[in-house]
Amino acid sequence: MADLHAEFGKYHEKIALTSAKKKSLRTSRDALRDRIRKYFRETLKVKAPKFHQQGSFPMVTTIVPLNGEFDVDDGVYLQHLDESDDSEWPEPAEVHRWLVEATDGQTDEKTIDKETCVRVQYAGQYHVDMPSYATKEEIYYLSKKKGGWSESDPKAITDWFKGEVGEHGEQLRRMVRYFKAWADFQAQDRGEFVSSIVLTVFVTEEFVSDDRDDVAMRKTADAIWNRICTGVTVKNPKDASECMSDRLSENQKVELQDAIQDLSHGAGDAISESDPGEASKTWRELLGNRFPRGETKEERDARKLAASIIKPSSPKPWCLQDE
Repeated sequence: MADLHAEFGKYHEKIALTSAKKKSLRTSRDALRDRIRKYFRETLKVKAPKFHQQGSFPMVTTIVPLNGEFDVDDGVYLQHLDESDDSEWPEPAEVHRWLVEATDGQTDEKTIDKETCVRVQYAGQYHVDMPSYATKEEIYYLSKKKGGWSESDPKAITDWFKGEVGEHGEQLRRMVRYFKAWADFQAQDRGEFVSSIVLTVFVTEEFVSDDRDDVAMRKTADAIWNRICTGVTVKNPKDASECMSDRLSENQKVELQDAIQDLSHGAGDAISESDPGEASKTWRELLGNRFPRGETKEERDARKLAASIIKPSSPKPWCLQDE
């Protein structure tokens, strides 16, 4: 049985963020926060918002995407609204307008006003999505440009995930990165078939540990497949009333089932393969060319044969004799 745990370690080095990239993302995030604070204090003449990073960055599960563009989420928590009475709250579209005006000009790209956030684009590098929230009676509400104020607490998901990592260890965090990189690679042919947060919840809830990362990935893929083979459903782990899988279309759910089934079967074949080189070829079909390619037995034997062939040496000049 091929053991490719070490190769998974090399793969992880290629998909995980470097310290330099993390520093760059934080610098850009902090610059945007400063602009927003200044706008609220000097233009709107109100108390500045607070901020809370959300999504994969605080979970420490961000990966290097194949298209090269990182996604950073930074929540803007309004502090000047009445927390006991929402009757005087502004329309979400107005809040979005504030954030657009505050951040426009930070980069050469125009700030984009989306349904649930405003997006600041750093061309060819990454974008920062900034959803905005208000609080009433200790409940958080997300501003949707056309959908009004909607109850939502992404911080709870982040805290939940960190708690799971505390219980299961860092292999869980690596596993989430592996699955996200797998989905990113598969999306080239399948299209986008699952959101990052939905996949993170599936992997976390069905995680099966092992001393080897390749075996843990196969076991976790098997567990997810057993769960979704008859239907794709996942609830918000901190709010059972929210069905997170509703974010996926029916076509995406079918594609997710097909993709997980292929991963489960392919990972099983790779684990069962006796030749590490052949096993790496299977993993590369599933994960892409960032996964290390090992030498197959056939290639290894050919190399050894070539090295064993002794080329005839030329006679030394001093050994030549006149006829």
